Amino acid sequence: QVQLVESGGGLVQAGGSLRLSCAASGRTFSSYTMGWFRQAPGKEREFVACISWSGGSTYYADSVKNRFTISRDNAKNTVYLQMNSLKPEDTAVYYCAGSPSTGVAVYSWRYNYWGQGTQVTVSS
Repeated sequence: QVQLVESGGGLVQAGGSLRLSCAASGRTFSSYTMGWFRQAPGKEREFVACISWSGGSTYYADSVKNRFTISRDNAKNTVYLQMNSLKPEDTAVYYCAGSPSTGVAVYSWRYNYWGQGTQVTVSS
């Protein structure tokens, strides 16, 4: 079992930065691919980024590539999402998720565990 708790969301102006954290409990965290998804009001949940268990592989949605960086610290059971050059269209609830996949995982159905989400609001 893996429990996930996100933090770090908030209100920021366009062009600003935020760093989201996802703290995981459970002994299997270090063997899981971890991902970030987001859901804006009235829209479906969408993939943002993921990182393999070792941190050796990452993958990003085109909309956030070169602006967001996903990383993990397995010693701290934590995954991060550094978000730079934020845009109003990045406004959403951001969810951390864990997948038993061995590599990158883009589809939400590959993720077994989900956090409760943290709100990110980017003002123009």
